[in-house]
Amino acid sequence: MSETAITEFDPFAPFSRTPVGVPAVERIDWTVEGLCLTFGHSLASPLHLLGLVSGSLSVEFPAALPLVEVLAAGRGHILANSRLVQTSIGTELRYVSHEVDKESSSISFLLATADGLRARLCIAGQDGAFRSSVTVENTSKYDILLTSVTSWVSPFGTASGIHAADPAGGWVLVEGFSDWLGEGRWRENVLRGGGFLPELSQDLTGHTPRSAVVRIATGTWSTGGHLPVAAVRSEAHGLAWLWEVAHNGPWRWEVGEHHGDCYLALSGPTDRDHQWSQPLAPGGSFTTVPAVIAVGKDLTEAAAALTGARRRTRRPHADNARPSIVFNDYMNTLNGDPSTEKLLPLIDAAASVGAETFCIDAGWYSNSPDWWDSVGDWVPSTTRFPRGLGEVVAAIRSRGMTPGLWLEPEVVGVNSPVARTLPEEAFLQRGGFRVEEQGRYHLDLRHSAARTHLDEVVDRLVAEFSIGFFKFDYNIDAGPGTDHAADSVGAGLLGHNRAHLEWIDALLDRHPALVLENCSSGGMRTDGALMARMHLQSTSDQQDPWRYPPIAASAPMSMLPEAAANWAYPQPEMTAEQSAFTLVTGLAGRFYLSGYLNRMDAAQLRLVRDAVYTARCLRPNLVQATPSWPLGLAGWDDRWVASALHTPDRVVLSVWDRGEGTDGTVLRLPALAGRSLDVTTVFPRSLPAWETRWNADTGTLTVRSTVESPTARTFILTPSAQPGASTIHHQPSPSTLPEGN
Repeated sequence: MSETAITEFDPFAPFSRTPVGVPAVERIDWTVEGLCLTFGHSLASPLHLLGLVSGSLSVEFPAALPLVEVLAAGRGHILANSRLVQTSIGTELRYVSHEVDKESSSISFLLATADGLRARLCIAGQDGAFRSSVTVENTSKYDILLTSVTSWVSPFGTASGIHAADPAGGWVLVEGFSDWLGEGRWRENVLRGGGFLPELSQDLTGHTPRSAVVRIATGTWSTGGHLPVAAVRSEAHGLAWLWEVAHNGPWRWEVGEHHGDCYLALSGPTDRDHQWSQPLAPGGSFTTVPAVIAVGKDLTEAAAALTGARRRTRRPHADNARPSIVFNDYMNTLNGDPSTEKLLPLIDAAASVGAETFCIDAGWYSNSPDWWDSVGDWVPSTTRFPRGLGEVVAAIRSRGMTPGLWLEPEVVGVNSPVARTLPEEAFLQRGGFRVEEQGRYHLDLRHSAARTHLDEVVDRLVAEFSIGFFKFDYNIDAGPGTDHAADSVGAGLLGHNRAHLEWIDALLDRHPALVLENCSSGGMRTDGALMARMHLQSTSDQQDPWRYPPIAASAPMSMLPEAAANWAYPQPEMTAEQSAFTLVTGLAGRFYLSGYLNRMDAAQLRLVRDAVYTARCLRPNLVQATPSWPLGLAGWDDRWVASALHTPDRVVLSVWDRGEGTDGTVLRLPALAGRSLDVTTVFPRSLPAWETRWNADTGTLTVRSTVESPTARTFILTPSAQPGASTIHHQPSPSTLPEGN
């Protein structure tokens, strides 16, 4: 039984009398491991944040901004604007009670308005990060039509003891963008002076500004444009906020200016952005999508807190602790055209370098090379595998690897027999027409026939071929949703999104050993909801190895390092340095291998085998690491790209040189400042070492490549407790690498 504590307040007091003077603010302190939040409320003010403490960071919130904001038909803003905040319902919500659950490290607040709307704000977290959601309930006698409900709202606040004359001054917005082949492109801009939040002299009007920086996803690709992960940071305050809307469909976040402060507001779908509205009859309720909020003294500290929160909320699985090393036949190799003849040599080669899973990618189900609009029944081809797919699967198992298959479960080709056998209600619809995109219909997983079809497909493949790994791809954006059996188009899509997550949960309940890869035209659906359930994410479809490093380096902003499957696809025509370059990309996260290994000579295979060995050795680091970016988040065309994964004992550092010249670069590693440092190249060990020089006083590592670019290296940095100013670089023997598994 969880231990709970309940505190109640008179919910009718705010509405039964007019307070005289300034009502006293009641304080509520909530403390869990590594985090303390202080809330305030009064007869005249909604529940709001007063303070936050995490480690040595202490934040004050002088602006009393409501923690919950709600828009409904007939109940708009208190000041006309298009933001999520300044709503009349949010202004009227008053504290009723709260409940603390120590077992789940959570607190929930019950809030209410005089006219019968209730909101329950649920917060759970620790170590500088927390998860938030809101449930709205109609306790009145009348229908309500919701058009927006926030998952979280808060001011930026100020570091304790610091007064900011300009609330937006010095704050920097850190935001990411993804496109097919160009995932995880990040940029930073100052809020004031960067074209976002201009100085308006609003104090002369008596009102707050009405604009905000607004980012949304509008369809079923949750990360196919702007990313649901973003941050603000201030060097003056020594403060950074990092957040994620953890939803596999439409979302919105916004950053704006408020009375005496700036704010951030996070939500799932809204009426304005996503054609979402939700009627609530008396007794009805609605729960928002969750949001995760992390705080730190800088972006690195906030990213560590967010990484910890992601690990705590991840569905338990053996692969989480020991990420398998996968060979996939697609990228720059078979490209969706597998056959027995092509696969058997690749299987032997993959096993020889140490791969643990072999995934047969797209095309295995079709007798034709043109299969795009005929998918849906997922029956193995008889022409590609004349003696049956079982022969290939048996070869994979005989070489000690787990067999895997590519599957795109949510779509049915317009020319598939499944498109004729499933009922109309099993597909997303608009105005009585099936939603169609690029020759595919989209299943509506709210419908039992759609779920039953997919269950039968997966269960059949597992039973017949003992499949232990599925790559679930998703290559269309179905748009704003469905109006079939839905109160709004956006509500229909939200129902499907949630049914999709329930289907994955049920699938893993039936097959708990299955490992699931999330893919969506690369990284078009790399969101917190799916990644809490899936075990790895293909970070891109980028086929140019020289373009991949910025994607790999920035991936831990959007997902766990151990889930970031960065493709390494060495080829026999590459030089040793070129092969090492793409293999380092794989080692920067979860090692994910492809390429024509079967055509390589002995020396080339030794280099790949060395990379796989290194990946095994680094696994214990990977599953407990937190990220940093010693050159900042990489620009798309930067010559030098670097990412670091920190554990208490060491740092795994990946560095790529994509340019010309012999000059080096300086990497900033402030967490290691003041200590001597051992710099060891762990991959490639057979190629010339780069020059490195450590300066303990400044916490900087200077590196210079000594070979022709493009070139890359993976280092292990091992700090000492002893002070020191420089190190001697060395190449390790296999026995000096960390123990792997």
